[in-house]
Amino acid sequence: MAHDAFALILAMLGLGMALGRTTLLPANASETLNLVVLYVCLPAAVLLYVPRLHLQWSLLGVALTPWILMGATWLLVGVASRLWKFGRDEYAVLLLCVGLCNSSFVGYPMVRALLGEDAVRYAVVYDQFGTFILLSTVGLYVVARYSGDAVPGPRAIALRIARFPPVWALLFGLTLMPEQPPEWIASGLRRLAEAMLPLVMLAVGLSIRLKLPRDEIRPLATGLALKLLVMPALAWPVSRLFGMPDLMLRANVLESAMPTMISAAALAMAHGLAPRLSAALVGYGIVLCLATLPAWAWLLGR
Repeated sequence: MAHDAFALILAMLGLGMALGRTTLLPANASETLNLVVLYVCLPAAVLLYVPRLHLQWSLLGVALTPWILMGATWLLVGVASRLWKFGRDEYAVLLLCVGLCNSSFVGYPMVRALLGEDAVRYAVVYDQFGTFILLSTVGLYVVARYSGDAVPGPRAIALRIARFPPVWALLFGLTLMPEQPPEWIASGLRRLAEAMLPLVMLAVGLSIRLKLPRDEIRPLATGLALKLLVMPALAWPVSRLFGMPDLMLRANVLESAMPTMISAAALAMAHGLAPRLSAALVGYGIVLCLATLPAWAWLLGR
């Protein structure tokens, strides 16, 4: 593990939480930082790492793992909801917040910090071909199905995908971007990609909320256990099934161990689906993953 990178993660998260308690920054500072990451840093990371990919059977397993885990989520959340009689909105939130992980904003920096730069290319595949498309299809279906909205059609889903900047970077990276670009281009992309870690952690710290919804402790505990422990445990045999080499396997499992995707929780809250539970799953998930992710990295390294 790159101890300096992990120390920076902790420092920026703490700084963000401290600044969030003051009025030094505008109220929308977190959203602004997230937009910078989305429109600048994330596309730069995609352009930097995607051309280094070499197509192989095991790489398909990385793209399919989020889809397989979403299927497992549907099954496990369904069983837990019947067993503990979760409400309809709690069920929907658990589907979103367990099935969709923060594979880019938190995933890229954490994979880089815990496994090294070469592992980030696999995180990009996991995120772009798995989590993002799941959010734009299954995620939209879940909120529409359980909030009473109309289910989005193929055109609405296609437009949502087309408007996502990293998708265009992905297409360019897979077709025109050379694996070894001129050094001035590679250096610029590298600096922008490296800026993602401090900016994301600062934004997360500014927006993190740790208010415990006392009447929703059971679904909160269920969601955290499934997201941080069960999903990566299931990803390990899936990775072995596809014959992934060591670094790819570790990146695949570690991505599956990432906390709840912030966008998924925000989508649920925007549609009035258990907003306190959604916020708590994000907040507590990010805090707890600072312990669970290094533990998974250590275990995989053994």
